[in-house]
Amino acid sequence: MKIDKETFFREVYEVLTVIPSGSVISYGEIAELLGKPAYSRMVGRALRIVPEGLSLPCHRVVNAQGRLAPGWEEQRQLLLNEGVIFRRNGTVDMDKSRWRWKEI
Repeated sequence: MKIDKETFFREVYEVLTVIPSGSVISYGEIAELLGKPAYSRMVGRALRIVPEGLSLPCHRVVNAQGRLAPGWEEQRQLLLNEGVIFRRNGTVDMDKSRWRWKEI
């Protein structure tokens, strides 16, 4: 199944606008929410090239195990400032901080 990349990226950015402060979501969950569960890597690509001028809370997206984006040192502090809970091993506690979008 081929998708229109530009439309998909725009849909990813729209999801980012509704993630509540203090919550996180995984790349795969965004792909699932958009009806394209096999496209988690494409979600990551969209986040790497967010257009200038869009102020999106990209820091609220982590991998499925709660690991942060490699090389983005500010992400942890941004999440801590919002009250996101971390485990001792440095990953986000997904049980406590995951956005429960399926329950909406």
